[in-house]
Amino acid sequence: MTIPYKNSDKSKKEQVAGMFNNIAHSYDFLNHVLSLGIDTIWRNRAIREMRKTNPTVILDVATGTGDFAIAAAQKLKPQQIIGIDISRKMLEIGKRKILKKQLDSCITLDLGDCEALQFSNNYFDASTTGFGVRNFENLQKGLQEIVRVLKPGACAYILEFSKPRVFPIAQLYTLYFKYILPTIGRIFSKDTSAYTYLYDSVDAFPYGEAFAEEARNAGFSDTKCIPLSFGITTLYVCRK
Repeated sequence: MTIPYKNSDKSKKEQVAGMFNNIAHSYDFLNHVLSLGIDTIWRNRAIREMRKTNPTVILDVATGTGDFAIAAAQKLKPQQIIGIDISRKMLEIGKRKILKKQLDSCITLDLGDCEALQFSNNYFDASTTGFGVRNFENLQKGLQEIVRVLKPGACAYILEFSKPRVFPIAQLYTLYFKYILPTIGRIFSKDTSAYTYLYDSVDAFPYGEAFAEEARNAGFSDTKCIPLSFGITTLYVCRK
């Protein structure tokens, strides 16, 4: 299991919450700058897929500072989006952003554990997760909970980093993620482990067909894998 702080005796869940609390103040800046703004394009691609079913009640798992929820609210105009995360400080920033954009009548952010969702079975029309599933302490348990709260036929739209295989993208990707990004991240976030963990967690995470198999094992009936930006990221559309 990949964890942020190798010398800590805390669980992965506790470490991930602590890590995001530590970097919350610089997260949005680093997220957008270090991805060169492409993260917005990835979320918009996922939302185009969501538009095919026009979900009205959406769960945003590992919402962080709410970027996925905000984009979905602005573009899909659903009745309700509930975002959950284990990082209190990330949620605080997200709530301020939502108020500023006057989306608080649509979006609610709450502290919550993806592996023990406090919602009824078959409740949501769709779920989203942007770069959060690799942080689950128990991937199967987290996916099973998402399956449980989705309505039959509903989809989970999951964005997650993957590993490009085409030369020279694969080599440039490794150079950037393993060396350049952690160095910049340490300077701005003041957390020496957070952006090293980013590379390690992506490197260890099952992607493509391996993740599709994890989704099927969790109870999804079908998973479509859509590589984005030469395979740097993959959009998984997992149908219950």
